[in-house]
Amino acid sequence: MTNFTTEIMQTLLNKGDLDELFRDHLERAINSLLQAELTAFLDYLKCQIKLDKSS
Repeated sequence: MTNFTTEIMQTLLNKGDLDELFRDHLERAINSLLQAELTAFLDYLKCQIKLDKSS
């Protein structure tokens, strides 16, 4: 089973809120997608610094 499947099983066994579980995973997936889009748009990672040798 995947981690997601395991979390679903644990949530069901603990009578937790599946809506919250799905919302959390959807939020993480969208944030990951947006981060990848931003990295591609800016053409570098957030922590990567481009040095200009002419300075």
